[in-house]
Amino acid sequence: MRAIILAGGLGVRLRPLTYSIPKPLLPVGEKPILEMIVEKLKSSGFSDFIFAVGYRAELIETYFKNGAKFGVSIHYVREDERSGTAGPLALVRERFEFHEGESFLLMNGDIITKLDFARFVEQHRLNGDEITVAVRKYKACVPFGVLDVSEGKVTGMIEKPVTIHDISAGIYLMRSSVLKDIPSVGTSFDIPDLIRKLLSEGRQVGAYAFDEYWLAVDQLHDIEEASNHLEKWLE
Repeated sequence: MRAIILAGGLGVRLRPLTYSIPKPLLPVGEKPILEMIVEKLKSSGFSDFIFAVGYRAELIETYFKNGAKFGVSIHYVREDERSGTAGPLALVRERFEFHEGESFLLMNGDIITKLDFARFVEQHRLNGDEITVAVRKYKACVPFGVLDVSEGKVTGMIEKPVTIHDISAGIYLMRSSVLKDIPSVGTSFDIPDLIRKLLSEGRQVGAYAFDEYWLAVDQLHDIEEASNHLEKWLE
């Protein structure tokens, strides 16, 4: 099974670090985030990678080259213009051949996780969904007292309520059949757009709930958290 890694983002919220280094190459401990992803997936049986690159693509291509020094095969598609989280799949569709019924992994290139990819793949295959989304629980806390107000009167109050949501972890298994649903190259198209399209057509989208360690490195404090939990991640 091939793994497609989205590694073309600008990393705006991680500036000034990303002015010169693309986010996937930011180090956690002694290794870039993207190298840690490759090692994790390799240990789970993945050996064929496609990196969708854009911003500072030459640095990623120079570091990883064809993947030989990491014991994997790496190919690249390069975006001339940003096209969202699903848009790069149009470039993949043009460059690479997929067999009918074949599945592939798609994930963001800023994720550190101990997700059991073997179990994830197994559920995807057993359920026959066109897309299986890796799902986590997320607690959202309102840092204020929330009021119930009716006709100018306070009728109730909850102090700092917490709600729990199922969120996408930015990791997906997809059957090759969805590639035809991606618009032409250069069209902006996101994963939520793709999922909504499938759901509107009555096609199956599955959910794989997991609670293993997961961190999307999106802001400066995430780099520190990832470094502090590095040993836990490597266990």
